Amino acid sequence: MSTQRSSTEQPSTRVEPRFDLPEVDAFTRPYWDAAAEGRLLVRRCGACGAAHHYPREFCPRCWSEDVSWERASGRATLYTWSVVHRNDLPPFGSRVPYVAAVVDLAEGPRMMTEVVECEEGALRIGMVVEVTFREVAGGVAIPVFQPLGESVS
Repeated sequence: MSTQRSSTEQPSTRVEPRFDLPEVDAFTRPYWDAAAEGRLLVRRCGACGAAHHYPREFCPRCWSEDVSWERASGRATLYTWSVVHRNDLPPFGSRVPYVAAVVDLAEGPRMMTEVVECEEGALRIGMVVEVTFREVAGGVAIPVFQPLGESVS
């Protein structure tokens, strides 16, 4: 059985999937639109006052549906991190090494993110970081954090 391609067949142009693109829907659109404009949003509960992140339609603390979008300050402290040296999912492989992190937002919630513009040896638990945004594709921006150069005692 021959597997040769005829002269009229074109080689396939396979598009690699991207694993860094969010699934934007009607509920999360305000969050992603704000990120594209350089603003970080969290959700705040009108019943108990708690802020939460990732965006949900109810408060994970008291289960109230009285939640609304609020602009976050963009300041956080580094809670923990890991330096990723290998990731085969596109496009992460071209970014290694990178710092996957969890930060405590000034508003209270913890957020998974990436720390940029910082040597891994300079990372410290409690260091103050601020949000910046990485455009990934088609106007979609992802919040990442960079150090401010001060630390919390």
